[in-house]
Amino acid sequence: MTDKSFKEWASLSDKALSEHIGGFVRYHRMEQNRTQDELSAAAGISRSTLSLLERGETVTVPTLIQVLRVLDQLQVLSVFEIKETLSPLALVKLQKEKRQRARGKSKQKKSEEETDW
Repeated sequence: MTDKSFKEWASLSDKALSEHIGGFVRYHRMEQNRTQDELSAAAGISRSTLSLLERGETVTVPTLIQVLRVLDQLQVLSVFEIKETLSPLALVKLQKEKRQRARGKSKQKKSEEETDW
């Protein structure tokens, strides 16, 4: 993996991003002391497909997921977690609609319920 720290992902080209992902895969494969043949067999892909991925060439998302799963690196997908947020105006509207007080039973209803009729 490279020592570069990217703060502006949007400024990178698609090719540079693909190469960065390929470097990530290569780094973790080598950290686990696995050959391309071993990793590709475990992921159910061809060695040439893994080589393409590591070089930053075009591969499918399912292929990338298979490789990340075998490398035990699926946690990188946590950046795709969707967190719903409310705008301040929507939050105020929800607070306004929320009940502010609990209301007990009225005394008149109690007396009507207690009759024997």
